[in-house]
Amino acid sequence: MKKGIHPNYVPCKVTCVTSGKEFEVLSTKPELRIDISSFCHPFYTGSDKVVDTAGRVEKFKQKYNMK
Repeated sequence: MKKGIHPNYVPCKVTCVTSGKEFEVLSTKPELRIDISSFCHPFYTGSDKVVDTAGRVEKFKQKYNMK
């Protein structure tokens, strides 16, 4: 590897704005603020809301009296 062309990595404090949780990673910036993380994302927390997608066409047809 060539010397002098790679960025310097420093410990970075990452703060999730939504949950307020903080964790540390290596980055080129000393601090990051993110909107969503694995602490509050529904996929990772298991609090996923199920959206009913079955029967949408039938509901549309029934609503507008289509056959």
